[in-house]
Amino acid sequence: MTSSAIKNPDPSPIVACTISRDVQNFDLLIEDMEAVLGESWGDLGFSEALAFFNQPEAEALEFVAIAVDETDEEDLVMLGEVISLAKARKIKVILIAEDVSPAALHQLLRQGADEFVPYPLPENELQAAIERLQKPDPAPQPGHTPFNDSTPDSDGVVLATHGMAGGTGSTTLAVNLAWELATVSKTDAPRVCLIDLDLQFGSVSTYLDLPRREAVYEIWTDTESMDEDILKQALVTFDEKMWVLTSPPDMLPLDMITPEDVNRVIELARSKFDYVIIDMPSTLVQWTETVLTSSQIYFATLELDMRSAQNVLRLKRALKAEELPLEKLRFCINRAPKFTDLNGKSRVKRMAESLEIGIEVHLPDGGRPVGQSADHGLPLSSSAAKNPLRKEIAKLAASLHELGKSEAEAA
Repeated sequence: MTSSAIKNPDPSPIVACTISRDVQNFDLLIEDMEAVLGESWGDLGFSEALAFFNQPEAEALEFVAIAVDETDEEDLVMLGEVISLAKARKIKVILIAEDVSPAALHQLLRQGADEFVPYPLPENELQAAIERLQKPDPAPQPGHTPFNDSTPDSDGVVLATHGMAGGTGSTTLAVNLAWELATVSKTDAPRVCLIDLDLQFGSVSTYLDLPRREAVYEIWTDTESMDEDILKQALVTFDEKMWVLTSPPDMLPLDMITPEDVNRVIELARSKFDYVIIDMPSTLVQWTETVLTSSQIYFATLELDMRSAQNVLRLKRALKAEELPLEKLRFCINRAPKFTDLNGKSRVKRMAESLEIGIEVHLPDGGRPVGQSADHGLPLSSSAAKNPLRKEIAKLAASLHELGKSEAEAA
């Protein structure tokens, strides 16, 4: 494809353009554009694009894909003009970048690019980006304020979940607590952000059937350049009521990020959301302390078994040795005994006494529907609203929200 495809009559209307110094440097982009659009696209250079946007033919464009590499960093001013002019013409912009410095990428995203895709293009990622562009902007839901530049800064509540052993329901609690908070009120629902900090085996995206964006990796590798525009590029929404920062597409070392990185992300999220829910890895890392000290409540999920008991003891010793705020921990027993199971309730009491902890949250066994809900990518309230586990988490969310409102009014 060349710019002549734009100027000459063609039975297929041109609905998109690639804009680059030389599109032949991005052969995978050519293949993907042809696969998605057939003959309905053209190619322009940077200076050609500035001229073309002022032509009547440009009105038919739905989006442009601007492809850049490290060589193009010398022309950031012109690239910014291209993006700004496209936005002025109400043309969506996909930014495709290869080996571009974080500072240059940050500057281009600030100009108003709608989507970012790394090059080489991940499989089907261009198609997914185009589909996101074509989705109409949702009308604001009653009681839900969109996360945008006009969102006033707030001082959000940070709640973390941490499993004392595998399978104790930490992610289930995080996902469903976040959703229950996001839907706690039909008229005055809080803004909620759910962050998956398990960089290796995080499954929040699976539990909610959300894509893992490459932009998540970009954030964690350069938090110093992050601002709310960069954060918005990485966040995905669930049912237009909850915002989610998933784990990255690829497994990353837990020590790849620093306490300073984690603190920057938490503080920015707190400034834009009323609640920030963080799902932690079960491993203790150098930034666990950062999340613990930032949290108002740190939920520790456990089960009525020896492995959970031993790990609770080890965690307590570790926190005491470092003089960390042990009082922020709220222990949650997963698959708690039923009300009529007196023997089970007695075992929970003895466990709490022997560990010298208070078990304040009892999460009942929701049975098979809990796993099915996760497999289908839905919160329990959508797939099994009457499930006992869902009811307990909903009660927890309501009490937390009421407590938060009471404290806000008192202040």
